[in-house]
Amino acid sequence: MQNRIAVIGIIVGQRENAAKHVNAVLSEHANIIVGRMGIPYHERGLSVISLIVDGTTDEIGALTGKLGNIPSVKVKSAITL
Repeated sequence: MQNRIAVIGIIVGQRENAAKHVNAVLSEHANIIVGRMGIPYHERGLSVISLIVDGTTDEIGALTGKLGNIPSVKVKSAITL
């Protein structure tokens, strides 16, 4: 399978509860993460994380699927062809 470049946007609500789980999933998939930027958005009570990844569609799907299963975490991705 051919690797794809993707941008993944992650919104983390209830950071106190979700941060540990989010970081564990990101660490598990560190081999496909090219870059990461995280910004706390105090006015809205959440955090925003953007990822650049380089992996197969299966690897990217596994990462986004695991993140999306964490309560109070929303994930969207844009995958290149």
